[in-house]
Amino acid sequence: MTGDVRDWITIILVLLAAVLCLAAGVGLVRFPDVLSRLHAATKPQILGLIAVTADVAINKPTIATITLVIAIIFFQGLTAPISAHMVGRAGYRSGKVHMPSLIRDDLAHRIEQADREKRD
Repeated sequence: MTGDVRDWITIILVLLAAVLCLAAGVGLVRFPDVLSRLHAATKPQILGLIAVTADVAINKPTIATITLVIAIIFFQGLTAPISAHMVGRAGYRSGKVHMPSLIRDDLAHRIEQADREKRD
């Protein structure tokens, strides 16, 4: 690839990552409860990270760089949803969730069942 094409790809990918990170930050400030904030924090951040790491791989296309980019994307894609799930459960148990916004509440039944089993 020529230098001009790589420069334009860099501009596009970094600008996309910046917009996604800005959207995540605005969502963290503006959304009312834990669950919607988690959605705003995880989805755009992962996509922004993918855009930046793809730019790194395009600008330095070596085996080591591409392997590292794949590892970064894989492990971030693996850990972000798991950590968001755990934070969401903790937020639910502490009462930080806006209950009227839930369409279906599958966790309440399981928590009641676990509490009953602890008492018995």
